[in-house]
Amino acid sequence: MSTQAPVIRYQHVDVDGVRMFYREAGDPAAPVMLLLHGFPSSSHMYRDLIPLLANRYRVIAPDLPGFGFTEVPAERDYHYSFDNLAVTVGHFVDALELSRYALYVFDYGAPVGLRLAVAHPQRVSALVSQNGNAYLEGLGDAWAPIRQYWAEPTQANREVIRHAVISLEGTRYQYLHGVSQPELVAPESYMLDVLLMQRPGNDEIQLDLFLDYRNNLTLYPTLQAFFKASQVPTLVIWGQNDPFFIPPGAHAYAGDNANAVVELLDTGHFALETHAAHIAQRIHAVLGHAID
Repeated sequence: MSTQAPVIRYQHVDVDGVRMFYREAGDPAAPVMLLLHGFPSSSHMYRDLIPLLANRYRVIAPDLPGFGFTEVPAERDYHYSFDNLAVTVGHFVDALELSRYALYVFDYGAPVGLRLAVAHPQRVSALVSQNGNAYLEGLGDAWAPIRQYWAEPTQANREVIRHAVISLEGTRYQYLHGVSQPELVAPESYMLDVLLMQRPGNDEIQLDLFLDYRNNLTLYPTLQAFFKASQVPTLVIWGQNDPFFIPPGAHAYAGDNANAVVELLDTGHFALETHAAHIAQRIHAVLGHAID
């Protein structure tokens, strides 16, 4: 394995009426790893992991519509739902001609990426779920105000989510809660997220996605059926102090997939901020034989 630091390329591709931004590194002929980020982040969350994987894999990390540096023209009149995010990422995958890949999913990236897996199971060589939930038992108490918003999508409940989650305080909380060494978390991580969310109209996009997230719960049985049928080699590596996606959601993977390795880390939601090197090592150790 080469010790030379891989070159990361920052690129755009036009798909589905959207200008998708993505980070790419590694040999174009190498096996592909597709990294899908979550709320409120972007492919920036993978900045430390990508170099640790790119000497062995072709690593590709896009920004979802509404996040990061992906651009959605106003005239596109994009409807922000998880179904549509998955459709757009599907176009992205096709545009890059990715016929086989390992999936790394986190937070919002799980319902997006797992929709792709259900649609094209033959494409998925392996799965990494890092706080990427697919089970009802994985939803923690921190979802209470969001569940209230689902039950009663009033303007008042929408404002509760706006102030509790789409704010600097709420974003910092997601990065630092449950982290035993907060000095390891780079402040530009959550500051960049907040700045990008403050673009005109973006708060409404995020609130629409929070409301639509309830539809992911009805999809869970379909995702679980995929795990059972495919028995895809899987690493479930989870920040155990995450208040949103709690450890029972990690353990549940093993109930459906005998090939799932479950590991809990002493950190929070954004486990890569503190454990990128360890997670990379575990990907190589657990899934290296499967990623082709």
